[in-house]
Amino acid sequence: MGKKLLITEKPSVAMEFAKALKITTKRKNGYLESDDWIITWCVGHLVTMSYPEKYDEKLKYWRLDTLPFIPTDWKYEIIPQVANQFNIVKELLQREDVEEIYNAGDSGREGEYIQRLVFMMSKPNPKAKMKRVWIDSQTEEEILRGIKEAKDLSEYDSLSDSAYLRAKEDYLIGINFSRLLSIIYGRRLAQSINEDKASISVGRVMTCVLGMVVAREREIRNFVKTKFFKIIGEFGDENSSFNAEWKVNEKSSVYDSQKLYNETGFKKENDAKEFIASMANKKAIITELKKSKQKENAPLLFNLAEIQNECTRRFKIKPDETLEIIQNLYEKKLVTYPRTDARVLSTAVAKEISKNLNGIARGYKDDEVQGYINKMINEKYSTNLLKTKYVNDSKITDHYAIIPTGQGYENYNGLPELQKQVYKVIVKRFLAIFYPPAQYNKIQVTIEVQMDEKSNKVETFLTSQKICIDKGYLEILKPLEKNSEKKSTNDAKKVDNNNQSLSEKEDIQESKEENNIEILKKLKKGQEIDVKNYEIKDAETSPPTRYNSGSIILAMENAGKLIEEEELREQIKGAGIGTSATRAEIIKKLEKIKYIDINSKTQIITPTKKGENIYDIVNMSMPDMLNPKLTASWEKGLDMVAKKEIKPDEFMVKLDKYIHSKFDRLVIKM
Repeated sequence: MGKKLLITEKPSVAMEFAKALKITTKRKNGYLESDDWIITWCVGHLVTMSYPEKYDEKLKYWRLDTLPFIPTDWKYEIIPQVANQFNIVKELLQREDVEEIYNAGDSGREGEYIQRLVFMMSKPNPKAKMKRVWIDSQTEEEILRGIKEAKDLSEYDSLSDSAYLRAKEDYLIGINFSRLLSIIYGRRLAQSINEDKASISVGRVMTCVLGMVVAREREIRNFVKTKFFKIIGEFGDENSSFNAEWKVNEKSSVYDSQKLYNETGFKKENDAKEFIASMANKKAIITELKKSKQKENAPLLFNLAEIQNECTRRFKIKPDETLEIIQNLYEKKLVTYPRTDARVLSTAVAKEISKNLNGIARGYKDDEVQGYINKMINEKYSTNLLKTKYVNDSKITDHYAIIPTGQGYENYNGLPELQKQVYKVIVKRFLAIFYPPAQYNKIQVTIEVQMDEKSNKVETFLTSQKICIDKGYLEILKPLEKNSEKKSTNDAKKVDNNNQSLSEKEDIQESKEENNIEILKKLKKGQEIDVKNYEIKDAETSPPTRYNSGSIILAMENAGKLIEEEELREQIKGAGIGTSATRAEIIKKLEKIKYIDINSKTQIITPTKKGENIYDIVNMSMPDMLNPKLTASWEKGLDMVAKKEIKPDEFMVKLDKYIHSKFDRLVIKM
């Protein structure tokens, strides 16, 4: 009887597959074997693309007359450090008794590429059926499902095509443009950074991200603060009062005036004083009073970019560290697949979600989390997500959002403390979607100061107050949000400069808000109200903020736009720069080659002098390489290949044309 050969991405994953398949035989040299199964593994990449000199020895030297280098027949080679494991896998693939081969590599584009390269270089037994295992977590149940439902490998050929093209594109752009720009501008760069010689490293994604960092830094550097003067009115009586801010509109006596900086202020303090004087002894009337109730649902679940940003903000760690942590939680069966762009669940998963909840309730020994689950049970919160925004099959490509599996707790105690904290962040975000929305009472008040009855000119003051009347999901997420900038939860009672604990200050703020809303609630539309005082408030424009190592991941996901508003970010999400699997590595590489600096305490990113010089060279020679839209369009093209919307040859023709057009223009300029 023939055997089944299964190949995983690394040894630890192979052991999980062996456990699920109840294989208890001793580990051999690079594989496990039972009566039915052989399980072996890669150790990351075993095969790589050959450097140009492997095509022709002359290409070892960087010369203009050998560029652009675009091979027609691509060469690949075994990575020497892992040649031993490659040979083991190759021998197993070629065994005559192997009837079925299961590609159980990482369930993504790069995982597909790693294994396809091995198959290409090994020439497996042609009689064996080739299958693909695609899983969303490493729980025993999911592993067995993945094996049982494994599709024919050919179903993933378009994903494989996309993976090969991604590698070829990065290779061609990196090698050709790094060599070209180094030949033309290398000496100039060396002089500007006081080095004997310097090369210029260019990358399809890397150069674009460098451009984002440098452009932001220069925006900040060139920013000139503008001071302006706002008008605040205090209205009420001797017992109670409230403040409202002036805003210009077409009814105003200064509408379209050159004296204004913007709709809320004056350029000069004297003009603001004169304006206040013009309102002396004028009648103020409440012309609008809007009372409303607002609901706010829990945010969507984490994808990799969102959790990387969250962990940078909370724990001040880099995106690659976050990915490493979540990868470990995934391999320990605690969470689902990490390299995902989706922030929602599939319909199939949503139908079975009670399994995850029950698992957390039984296995996760955390008092705070158990309190939230108990409340869900006691309040009879619905676990039916099917008609909510958290379930959407159309927003899932390879994998759904990162959620806790409700399993793997036998591995939990051995985790480092930071990994436990990251796991808890994921659990709380997950539980929040089952809680009711937060509810607010909101009051908006418009006051008009009657300036001149003949001309009907009025000055408008606005105020609003919002107060939470039902915390809903904020019961889970709000405490974390408030304490997120502290080094640990032990700092929650830390005393500030006024010897007042932070929790006391929060209570005072909440009390003030409640008092303000009570004052506003007593007002009536059409009511005349006393003006107690007008004052000038100094204001100034603010420069944009620098990226940190988490926020730049979000900006990359949104093709160069850092969108703070979460819902808007989700609505406009399109093709990003890089992929969830590669973005952290890009940041890491830019730091390693000293194009950017990342502050270890704050994670704030700034460009180095070298990085700025590289930016200037690229901006002068091939500025579209700095354009996030262009980089995102290449990523979109790869995605279209994966979805069979365009053929691989079409992509390569466009890439070839792009490279030649750049060379023609730059070499002519020399």
